[in-house]
Parts: sequence; structure tokens; C-alpha cells
Amino acid sequence: MNENRLEAFEAMLDAILRQYNNTTEKMSLLKAEGKEKTVTYRQLFANKLQLQAFLSYYQTYGLLEEKST
Repeated sequence: MNENRLEAFEAMLDAILRQYNNTTEKMSLLKAEGKEKTVTYRQLFANKLQLQAFLSYYQTYGLLEEKST
């Protein structure tokens, strides 16, 4: 059972990271077009904050690997 939970956690983390990267990419495109005041941009911003909160929890508990620069 522990291995299944670990696999599920890894899959969830990968999904959240992909969503976060996709969201920030879309926001950058909208910002480049001067569309920061649109509903779409604001929804993406709210989603980004929610995803950041998840990632912050993972980092706090040592579950998120640090990016090597």
C-alpha cells in the first residue's frame, strides 16, 4: 500500500508542476499582449496562487526537490 501511495503522490506532484508551468506560461503570453486586466488573466492568477500554496506545503515538508541551478 505504501508504494501505491508514493506513486500517487508523485503523479499528483507532477500534475501540479505541469499545471503551474502551463499557467505561468499562459499568463506571460497574456501579459505580453497587455491583457493583465482580463478575466482570463485574473482566473489564471488565482489558479497560480492556489498551485503555489500546494507547492509551498510540499516544500515545507521536504517533499519537493530543490531545483539545481
